[in-house]
Amino acid sequence: MFKNISFILHKPQLSENIGACARAMKNFNFSKLIVIDPKPTFPNDKIVATSVGAREIIKKSKIYESLEPAIKNIDCLISTTSRFRNKNIKHITLNELNKIDFSKKVAFLFGPEASGLTNNEVSFSNYVLQIPSNSKFKSLNLSHSLIIVAQAIFQLLNSKNSKYSKSKKIKIASKKNIQAMSNLCIKNLENINFFKPKEKKPKMLENLRSIFYKMDLSEKETRILSSVFASLGKKKSD
Repeated sequence: MFKNISFILHKPQLSENIGACARAMKNFNFSKLIVIDPKPTFPNDKIVATSVGAREIIKKSKIYESLEPAIKNIDCLISTTSRFRNKNIKHITLNELNKIDFSKKVAFLFGPEASGLTNNEVSFSNYVLQIPSNSKFKSLNLSHSLIIVAQAIFQLLNSKNSKYSKSKKIKIASKKNIQAMSNLCIKNLENINFFKPKEKKPKMLENLRSIFYKMDLSEKETRILSSVFASLGKKKSD
């Protein structure tokens, strides 16, 4: 579905923003960039430099002189805006993007930095998307707007499959490791008469063990904590 989604920059004014938009797209696995009547020469060295590792997006982008031919193959066009449009077009929020059928060709349209999209340009849209922001300062940088939208779509399309995983080099501590560490801690706490009053000791032990076991510690971390507890106990006995 990522390949069905395009990002359209309409009359962008700054090379840095164009490059930053390409970079933002690659951050979230998008590759189709359309640029309409850019003010700077396209492409140029500054655009390529600010795109960092997204040069291929710049290289493969499509350039048009006007909006209409750029969207002739788009099934659903969503215009982004910082202000409410009093037009008979459906307004949609970031949280409502799950209503969009991303199996079709969908494009997000962004206006020039200084003025945004005109009502005429918005009239080509199926939806208007307004990014929530400070009501007293709604103007967002072009690349910032794009990255917010890109991240929202990425999360929507990838939520079931995108999971953070720990390094394979990290070994999770076994119950035996945690038990040995917690027993050492408890032993040293008993030596300093920590568990007072005695009738509360069982509950205190329960809470302490609960803390250790739910921390999802690694073997290395349990060894470090065990060394700390052993050192504290040794210091007390000295």
